[in-house]
Amino acid sequence: MDIKAIAKGTAAGAAAGLACYALASASTVKKYSIKRDAGKAMKAAETLLRDIKSVIM
Repeated sequence: MDIKAIAKGTAAGAAAGLACYALASASTVKKYSIKRDAGKAMKAAETLLRDIKSVIM
């Protein structure tokens, strides 16, 4: 067994569970805010990865 793979899987599962709990227990306005912030974070991560890729290549 690969311990790193197990740790990554556990961390990903915990993060997904936390996100689901936060959305389920949040008010309607807060849910919108969480979704908007998550979208902004995903776009920022995409831009960062694109920039790193352009520097490497």
